[in-house]
Amino acid sequence: MDTTKVITATELKTNLGKYLDYVAENNEVVITKNGNKFVRLTPYLTDIERYFTVKERSLDYQYGGKKVSYEEFMEIYEKSDLRMEFINGEIVLLASPNTFHQDIAGNLHVILRSFLKGGACKVFFAPFDVHFFKKDFDTPDVMQPDLLIACDTEKTVNEKGRYMGTPELCIEILSKSTRTKDMVDKLNTFMLSGVKEFWIVDPDKRTVIVYGFQDCSIEEYMSYKEGDILQSVTFKALRIPVGDIFES
Repeated sequence: MDTTKVITATELKTNLGKYLDYVAENNEVVITKNGNKFVRLTPYLTDIERYFTVKERSLDYQYGGKKVSYEEFMEIYEKSDLRMEFINGEIVLLASPNTFHQDIAGNLHVILRSFLKGGACKVFFAPFDVHFFKKDFDTPDVMQPDLLIACDTEKTVNEKGRYMGTPELCIEILSKSTRTKDMVDKLNTFMLSGVKEFWIVDPDKRTVIVYGFQDCSIEEYMSYKEGDILQSVTFKALRIPVGDIFES
């Protein structure tokens, strides 16, 4: 925004056209009522303009050494239609997945839902927000794992219908834009927040890396390729032919 003008509600009623023209020139008007800030008028932004506005801010936070608070992120997130995550105090925008990514996610969802049928645990897929409270950190990370298994939904869904628990298992499907984030930042967050198991699915190499966590450290590690049978660390009866994951 170029400039911000603060006016009263009476001034707006008297000079509505004037202030609409002012806002149209990329300015902002804040209307007060009874001495308190009440309404904000800003220029209309298309979806693509909003994308670049948020993207510019997130890059500024990331590369300018600036961070936002959890409360600031939630305020931005609640007002946006964009998919985003909050990792180590930085806003990360999420791109749309490609078709093979969707094939893999769909295959895993069908397999896991069938395995969990009739039990207390449920499988969820992105977009689905999880607030990860890392050990010794005051601020949570907010992420959207590609898939996850949660066994505590009966006790951890708040009044807004948001899941506030800790998944047993998280799964991320790699892409070129998320490879480093998934293999480093997310692994660290999941490990420190009490997640028991993490799968990293690599569509290019057609492999799955399985991590088992205990006491906020890596307890087990196994890599599976096509032709292998993947064995879950947490769900002992869960065995998946790796080829079934990558079937398209």
